[in-house]
Amino acid sequence: MRRSLGNYVRNGYGGSRTTTSRFGGTVATASALGGILETMGQHPAGSALDPALLAGRTANEVMDAVVEAVRPVDGTQDAEAERTAIKDSLSDLLVKYPDADLAALTPEQREFAIERFTAMDVARRFELDVGKTIIEKAPTATMALSRLKQVRDYIKQTVAASFRKLRAAGKSVNSNRIAAVVRDALRDTFQVFEGYAE
Repeated sequence: MRRSLGNYVRNGYGGSRTTTSRFGGTVATASALGGILETMGQHPAGSALDPALLAGRTANEVMDAVVEAVRPVDGTQDAEAERTAIKDSLSDLLVKYPDADLAALTPEQREFAIERFTAMDVARRFELDVGKTIIEKAPTATMALSRLKQVRDYIKQTVAASFRKLRAAGKSVNSNRIAAVVRDALRDTFQVFEGYAE
């Protein structure tokens, strides 16, 4: 698994620097997600995120509105991966913080959503790029699914460790620095992965 992540970064993209650049869409979407989550309760009447229109909606309906506002459908695989990653990150947020109000998240909850989105988007793109090969080389379908889950979990852990490292260095996610922190976390993650190819 580690070797395949290393080869993905080193051979597939030409190194951690190029991979980080390739994931510029992830950075932009994470920044947009952070901005939307920070201003959820302030959207104008009639907008998709109008508090009056969201009142009484289920968590799923609110999450769908956030996905639409952050990353509208454009027919690309990248957009679909990002849309799924946004929804999954908000679902994980509600599991970790069951009393969270999506219209009024705390800074800690927003940071968790951005971190989880970043990890899930990296995992989804990895699956789009090499998932078919992993499935074809696995001896059984069950083993293939198990391997994909292991990779997803490992990517989440590595991205989370990169965010923790940045927080320890005083670089927390806030509205002015989301893009820079996500870019730094991706660079750190891809450098870790690239080291596995040696």
